[in-house]
Amino acid sequence: MAPRPNFLLFVTDQHRADLLGCAGHAQVRTPHIDALAAGGARFEQFHVATPICQPNRASLMTGRLPSAHGLQMNGRELSLGESTFVEQLREAGWRTALAGKSHLQNITAVAPPWPAAGQRLPQDASRPYPGRYGQEVGRRWEEDPGWELDLPYYGFERVALSIGHGDDQQGHWRRWLRAQLPPGEADRLIGPANAIPTPGLALSALGQAWRTRLPEDLYPTAWIAQQTCAMLADFAQGAQGANGEQGGQPFFLQCSFPDPHHPFTPPGRYWDLFRPEDMPLPETFAAEGVNPPPALAWLRAQRSAHPGFKPGFGAFACSAQEAREAQALHHGSLACIDDAVGQVMAQLRALGLDDNTVVMFTADHGELLGERGLMFKGGLHYDALTRVPFIWRDTAQSPDMKGSQGGRERAAPAGRVVDALAQTTDIAATVLARAGLLPANGMHGRSLLPVLQGEVQEVREALLVEEESQRADFGMDRRVRMRTLRTHQHRLTFYDGQSWGELYDLQADPQELRNLWSAPTAQSLRGELMEQLARAMLEAADTSPYPTASA
Repeated sequence: MAPRPNFLLFVTDQHRADLLGCAGHAQVRTPHIDALAAGGARFEQFHVATPICQPNRASLMTGRLPSAHGLQMNGRELSLGESTFVEQLREAGWRTALAGKSHLQNITAVAPPWPAAGQRLPQDASRPYPGRYGQEVGRRWEEDPGWELDLPYYGFERVALSIGHGDDQQGHWRRWLRAQLPPGEADRLIGPANAIPTPGLALSALGQAWRTRLPEDLYPTAWIAQQTCAMLADFAQGAQGANGEQGGQPFFLQCSFPDPHHPFTPPGRYWDLFRPEDMPLPETFAAEGVNPPPALAWLRAQRSAHPGFKPGFGAFACSAQEAREAQALHHGSLACIDDAVGQVMAQLRALGLDDNTVVMFTADHGELLGERGLMFKGGLHYDALTRVPFIWRDTAQSPDMKGSQGGRERAAPAGRVVDALAQTTDIAATVLARAGLLPANGMHGRSLLPVLQGEVQEVREALLVEEESQRADFGMDRRVRMRTLRTHQHRLTFYDGQSWGELYDLQADPQELRNLWSAPTAQSLRGELMEQLARAMLEAADTSPYPTASA
């Protein structure tokens, strides 16, 4: 009988699907990630459940859309009552671990934009599931040297945690960094106040990039790779059977990098590996398009009206120089991540685990990087924000994959590009199916194994993307709430309380420049897609928990 497979999942932060060499991008340098795609299957139409960090990571863990798991926006925390696929694996005998970013609970204690401070509110209709929240708040890790996570943490028995972005992170990484250096030295190497001067850098003036003094081997990306390799070494001992063969206790290991999310602080040689002057502006940088959504004009007007503007985390109108700098530094961060992926994969091979480990690569959401003259994310569902990488490389033996070599056939031909519509929620269902386990009641994700094994072309005709914001962006009279229906042919996006929306023919207009929402000839199509969106939202209604009586 074939041994149960191990799983290794790489996750990046704010990394869109086209920014990989294997996806055809001419500037990025990602040979190790490209090698995963060459040895497995890369999904071309893999989209997020929502293009926001916290809620999409919760969707990855639960296989559920944000409206079901409840973490619908940054600033909420994943209920400890939610079932995660990692917990299901752990209960079935897999050892589980996480190295790097989690972000399933809040990382700051800063007051939210909504509800506003002092606003009189009715009490919430739902109450938090009992348990300890706020475990990832960076300030608490800084103020209390004994602060730790309660394990298992959403199913992870072992966690090496890094909290935040850039070179100024908290958690286990910050404690480790201080232990490597003389007292006080670590804190003199990180953050914008200690950075190497970069005169003329436009992003530095915005507070969104600085040249760190941290050496490459002390940077969070390197530490996350080191921790992952150490966990693999520990897991290798338990993965051996009584006679040294593979077949002992399997593992699930998540290696989660906070980069290439802004602020951009790639260390050492990665800082100037790419030059801004060599970065081409996106074709849509200055494009107006036909019937563009009012959000674009509002963002550009805000930047023009406020010369001293400083962006936060939401989308903003950028200059050509800012877009070029962001691309160069983003690509440098990505090259740093790629080398870390190569280090982990070398360890996997050296330990003899490669032949029985399913390796995956994905990201939590995308990044505009100059598309439509904008940067970052928020309140828009362009392809650059919702479409992310997903690679599945499976060389493990499986009793369900009979082949001429006694079950050693791959789940997908090497180097295959898959066009099926897929989503972050599908990762949980696919891993559980590959492990021989049932999905949880209430999971929205679908196993992609039938597509990977060539049994079907699609597992869905359309997918639903949700978004809930704390902010009333784009001049709206309310916070942004939106839903998107995505098919191979069309994208329809509907905003709460707004008379305008978005409708694009993705085949005729792949850059989404001609908005058909108000076009007289598209009204019948719009009605059909709105009905399809309603059906998708009904299908996404929560079915958990099971009833316990007939009445």
